[in-house]
Amino acid sequence: MGYQPMFLGKTWDGSPCYEIANAMESLKFTTSPQRILLIKPSAIGDVVHALPVLNLLRTRWPAAKISWLVTPTCAGLLEGHPQLDEVILFERKQFGHAWRSATAAKALWQFSRDLRDRHFDLVIDLQGLLRSGWLAWETRAATRIGFGNARELGWIFYTHRVPIETTEQHAVDRYLAVAAALGCKSAPVEFHFATTDEDRAAVDAMLPAGRRFAVLLPGTNWATKRWPVEHFAACVEPLKSRFGLETVIAGGPGDSPLAAKVGGLNLCGKTTLRQLVALLERAELVIANDSGPMHIAAALGKPLVTPFGPTNPIRTGPYRRMDTVLRVDIPCSPCYSRRCSHRSCLRWLQPESVLRHAESQLIQIEFSK
Repeated sequence: MGYQPMFLGKTWDGSPCYEIANAMESLKFTTSPQRILLIKPSAIGDVVHALPVLNLLRTRWPAAKISWLVTPTCAGLLEGHPQLDEVILFERKQFGHAWRSATAAKALWQFSRDLRDRHFDLVIDLQGLLRSGWLAWETRAATRIGFGNARELGWIFYTHRVPIETTEQHAVDRYLAVAAALGCKSAPVEFHFATTDEDRAAVDAMLPAGRRFAVLLPGTNWATKRWPVEHFAACVEPLKSRFGLETVIAGGPGDSPLAAKVGGLNLCGKTTLRQLVALLERAELVIANDSGPMHIAAALGKPLVTPFGPTNPIRTGPYRRMDTVLRVDIPCSPCYSRRCSHRSCLRWLQPESVLRHAESQLIQIEFSK
């Protein structure tokens, strides 16, 4: 590896650590990496956001063996991916008990040893936490790169740190900054999914033949990010009468109670992640809360409406799709809070506003054909 402009000191294991200020000072490899590990365990939206980095890595080093460390919950997005050689499952729930369970501690030790036995020479941590930084260090790779402002002191495990803006920067752009530090090109920014024709056929079998439909995604991992379910329900009839669209509700098994209140064809919990991608591919329109599936729809370029409340769409919204975002501008939003006594930011966002926005999205797609 070539000289880097700013020496920062030592890493956790005594290796020299460097700061890479910009793409002009990107790492210089004397030999191309042969074994690359991408660490981005979760969540679904974050894994989607990291897909352009995988594409750029594969473009720069087509002969390298690339692995991705991911939790089982998100693995369905990556299994069988044509740009990946290996998916490494990180059993976070099990390993989280290592401090009090001998069985879990032994499993974590074995997992760490297996990582070292793969002999990675380049490890990229896009999670930026203490746990992910430690996993990068456990590989003993000669080059371990991540965010200069990684949380929980995760940066102490890297040999190279990339300064990242802490203000208004989208997650995808943060990941791309790391890719640029590796000497990857900045474009194209492409989201490739692992969905197959078999996945598409399975979805077709779940749908009424010949029907055009909108997919509604009423679930979220925070209750405060949830547009009221009665508002979703109020959209069902107008979607049919105004746009000729049937309603399909999608999400995980836990979203089925919400789907029952919305009405329409309930496919919650009935699709794999790859089949969910196939379903969203087929949709004429998607109305979704700030959630992982929303980011899939955005990456697919679908007509999309996404209500935002407690979170900031500039940081975590649909990438380069700000035209799809609807929000009520009130003083307390965004608050980034998982608890709220009134949730006015989303309750005040009426179904008619969403329907008008849906119409504009459909018109844009029609004009682009």
